Amino acid sequence: MSGYTPSLYERDFYAWANEQAALLRAGKLAAADIAHIAEEIESMGKTEKRELISRLAVLLSHLLKWGYQPERRGRSWEATIRTQRLEVRDHLADNPSLKAQLADAVAAAYERAIIAASAETNLPENIFPSSCPWAFGDIMDEAFWPEGGAH
Repeated sequence: MSGYTPSLYERDFYAWANEQAALLRAGKLAAADIAHIAEEIESMGKTEKRELISRLAVLLSHLLKWGYQPERRGRSWEATIRTQRLEVRDHLADNPSLKAQLADAVAAAYERAIIAASAETNLPENIFPSSCPWAFGDIMDEAFWPEGGAH
C-alpha cells in the first residue's frame, strides 16, 4: 500500500465545497484550498459558456428546421424557438461578459445545429450553409422566422 490518502477534494467534492465556503466566509484564507478553488471557479466559467453554446445550438437547429422544412412547422418548433430565445437572453443577462464570446459561441453552436437539424429532418448536412447564415440580432429577434432553404 502506498500510503496515499486522497484529499477531501478527491473523496467528497460536496463536503470539500462546503468546507471551503466556510473557510472563505471566516476569512481563513491560509487554510483554504486556493489552487482547487481557483480551478473550480474557472471551470464554472467554462460551464456558463457551454450552456450558451448548448442553448444556441437548440435554437439554431430549430431555425434551420423551420427554414428548410416549412411543411413540418408546428407549435412545438415555434415554442422551442421562442423559449430558447428567452433562455439565451436570460443567460446573457446573467453573464454579460459572454457577449464578447458571441461570434465563437454562435460558430460552435451552428456546427452542432447542423448535425441535429440533419438528423431530425433527414436532410443531408451539406444542404445547410457551412456557416451560420444569420446575424446574432436576427437569431434573437422574435419577429425573425426563416423562410425557405436558400438564404
